[in-house]
Amino acid sequence: MKDEYKKDLSWSGSNKKRINALSKSLQKNRRTDHIINDLHHDVFEKIDCLSCGNCCRTTGPMLLNKDIERLSRHLKVRENAFVETYLREDEDGDFVFKSMPCPFLQEDNYCSVYEHRPKACRAYPHTDQKGQLGIMHITRKNSRVCPAVSQIFQVLVELDS
Repeated sequence: MKDEYKKDLSWSGSNKKRINALSKSLQKNRRTDHIINDLHHDVFEKIDCLSCGNCCRTTGPMLLNKDIERLSRHLKVRENAFVETYLREDEDGDFVFKSMPCPFLQEDNYCSVYEHRPKACRAYPHTDQKGQLGIMHITRKNSRVCPAVSQIFQVLVELDS
């Protein structure tokens, strides 16, 4: 991971209280989706996910039945064999990878199943979606995993000052 990305994640870890306070003030702003979505696009013009891969090393996605079907078909294995080999049920009864990093993450941070990856991976870090207020607790956590989300919060904190 690039040093600048490590600094971003460190900033998020050091500024949890500021991020939490900002998140509360964003709850009152009807333009929160628009603001965060715009920042998402600005930040991802500069961030190279392949230079990081932290999400794939640390944050296991929830796999839906459709994800399991798609990945099993791609890997040419039966669904029950896929589940047995790669997945476990978490405390909520959802399927997640048995261990991290992701079994499909390659050394160069490329995903060996990229075209068939789970829906949660496709949507990560979720900052370009509608309904930001409803997932703000997830976005706050993601700021300590994803340098792009950290940069979004850095800009938001700066604008709020």
